[in-house]
Order: sequence, then structure tokens, then C-alpha cells
Amino acid sequence: MWEALDDFYWTYQSLIHGIGVNGILALSVYVVLAVGQLSLGQAAFMGVGAYTGALLSVKFGTPFAVSMAASAVVPALLALVVGGPTLRLTGVYLAIATIGLGEITRIVFLNWDYAGGALGLSSIPERGGVPAIYGTLAVLLIGLTLVARSRIGRAMEAMREDEAAAGVMGVNLPRYRLVALVVSSAMAGVAGCLSAHVSSFIGPNEYGFEAAVTILSYALLGGIGSPLAPVLGSTILTLLPEVLRPLADFRLMVNGLIIVLAVLFMPRGILPWRIARTG
Repeated sequence: MWEALDDFYWTYQSLIHGIGVNGILALSVYVVLAVGQLSLGQAAFMGVGAYTGALLSVKFGTPFAVSMAASAVVPALLALVVGGPTLRLTGVYLAIATIGLGEITRIVFLNWDYAGGALGLSSIPERGGVPAIYGTLAVLLIGLTLVARSRIGRAMEAMREDEAAAGVMGVNLPRYRLVALVVSSAMAGVAGCLSAHVSSFIGPNEYGFEAAVTILSYALLGGIGSPLAPVLGSTILTLLPEVLRPLADFRLMVNGLIIVLAVLFMPRGILPWRIARTG
């Protein structure tokens, strides 16, 4: 039995790692969407976290825990710096601004010779694996579920449903927006670090516009009624290419069709139910 499980893991280890990492990314975009903001900067923050953690491991040989912590702190500081001016924007304008941030970071990575430039960064030590990935995912899922059930969660829901009314009721809108962006960026950075340390290679083009849209699609498919919903959406979208592998070149088309149908007929996601509140 254990031999069969071991064979299964080695056959599908990339898929197993991907489901966990994408689940963390889904939670990171959930945090921003939960306060009614549309951000496409998750891929940029993921890239910053990936390069931070990978450079520390490759160039300085730091312990994995230190690399993980730094991969959360550096994107969070970047979000803190850019959050002030960008969070004055809303809706599609904020999305456009964060797309610009993503392109800037991608070009920086592309031309940064110390980090491998266009060739990317290789020989990243394989650390963490399933325990680190799924342990992080479980902690974040439990933590965000508790937040969603609290007074903070109610304030976030009020902002998402009617920002003007939430402001009148005393919700500090700028503070909530900035905290959501900082927390979201830290989570995306951790996901990037974990991904880098299980793939042993990262490249600048992994964190462009396509990745940002893919991360957003996790929440669009799953919904944002609860933290579990975007994780479910990310799991489905990560598994779909593997499940549709027999369709060869048509699998991406079928993947896109499923997303379109879900958005049209389930606009609140496949798991729209909200968590019961307490307190």
C-alpha cells in the first residue's frame, strides 16, 4: 500500500504541489476581493516572494524558515509602499494599475542579471514539499475562516456589498483596503516561495499578466462567500488540464468553456454560501 502511495506521489507530485500552492494564491486574491477591490497584482507579489526566497536560499544558504518569512515580508512592504496611491482607485482603474505593477516587476526580473535575468534562476534547493505547502494552506484557511466569522469579517462583507454604506456605519475604508492588500501580498509571496522551492527553477515570465488572470479566475469560479470557495475553484482549475489530457490540444478550450459557463450561470461561484456569523 505504502509503495503504491509512493509511486502515486512521484507520478503526480507536480500536480499535488500545484493544488496546494494555487490554493494559497486563491486565498490571497480572496482577501482583496472580500473588501470589494479588484486587484490583478497577485502574480507580481508571488514573483517578488519567489525571487526573495530563492535568492536567499541559493546565494546565502539561509534556512528555509528564514526564506519563507522574508518572502512574506518583502511583498508586504512593497504593497505598503504602493498601496497608498493605488488604493485611491477603485474597480477597473485599480485593476489596470495593478497590471502595470505586474509588468514593472516582470521587466525588473527579466533584466536583473544577479537573479538570472531572462534565463531565470535555477538550482533552488528542494525544501518544504507537501508538509509545508498544505500546512500553510490549512493555517491560512482556518485563520481566514475565523476572521470571516468575526466583526472584521462583517465589516469586510459590508464594504464588498456597499462601500458607501459601510463608510457611513463607521468602517475605516482606507485602513481595511490597505491591510487587505498587505496581507494578500504576503500570502502570495509565501506561495511563490513554496512554489520555487518545489520546482527548483523560476523565470520572470511565470509572473506576468496570464498568471494574474489565472489566479483571479480561481475566485471567480469558486466564489467569495467563504475562504473555502476560492480554494475549491483553484483545485478544480488545477485538476482540469490533467483530467482533460486525453483531449490533447482541445483541453485548454474546454477549460475556458467551463469557466465561461460557470460565470454565466453561477455568477456568485460554485460555492456561494456564506459562513454563519458569530458575535
